[in-house]
Amino acid sequence: MALSKKTTQDKIEVVGDYKIIQVRTVTVVEEDGVEISRTFSRHTVAPGQDITNESNDVKAMVSQFHTNEIKAAYAKHTSGGIQ
Repeated sequence: MALSKKTTQDKIEVVGDYKIIQVRTVTVVEEDGVEISRTFSRHTVAPGQDITNESNDVKAMVSQFHTNEIKAAYAKHTSGGIQ
């Protein structure tokens, strides 16, 4: 009986006016090559957020979508318009 566990990011999408990046991670557990469990988790990456621990795919999306203009607009939005 051999158990294996594989975790991958199976969905990365950009949503909303502030280009929030949603990342879905799937964890699959198999026993002798037969799937016995599948679970999902999600996290988001907002403009200006630390991306040190993100995957290269997420970093590429941040580089493309989190422009200085988007980061400034998001900062204004989250501070209630106070700068």
